[in-house]
Amino acid sequence: MKNRIVTISREFGSGGRTIGKKLAQELGISCYDSELIHKIALESGFAENYIKDAGEYAPHGFLASVLSNRAFGPTNEDYLWEIQSRIITELAQKESCVIVGRCADYILRGKADCLTVFIHADMAFRADRIIKVYGEREESPEQRLKEKDKRRAAYHRFYTDMKWGHAQNYHITLDSSALGIDKCVEILKHLY
Repeated sequence: MKNRIVTISREFGSGGRTIGKKLAQELGISCYDSELIHKIALESGFAENYIKDAGEYAPHGFLASVLSNRAFGPTNEDYLWEIQSRIITELAQKESCVIVGRCADYILRGKADCLTVFIHADMAFRADRIIKVYGEREESPEQRLKEKDKRRAAYHRFYTDMKWGHAQNYHITLDSSALGIDKCVEILKHLY
């Protein structure tokens, strides 16, 4: 039987990670999120915090493009992208699983049987969630959400040349603020 993979891209605070973990538990398969960062750290020698941050930053602007000129060779981010791509591909070959973030939808395109998902939610739901679940400060959580999403979108665009969150790039997009976390899990379990 061929492995079946669910990739979950998500807006910060939308519950995508929670949905991925619950879905994997319901299906009896592995979920890779922070576990990917750990695997990439072991192989690359970089600190997990660096990898976590590098996965949401992409070169932009004139100064950044000059400083990260690939004429001088690959950047740290390029090196991490190669390792990340290989690890995600190997996981998909090894087992059915849920992979949260890290451009897995793009990396596995044409390589695996994937259900590609994007989770989004309204700003109020997300702001409330990052305060309660992640312990973010209550002052301007909306600004934190916008910054984090902007970085994710730029990273995704830089390495995939696709628009992050654009419905046509996924099999399904779900609004977790309208449907609720458990209903999203139920829908994805049915589709799986």
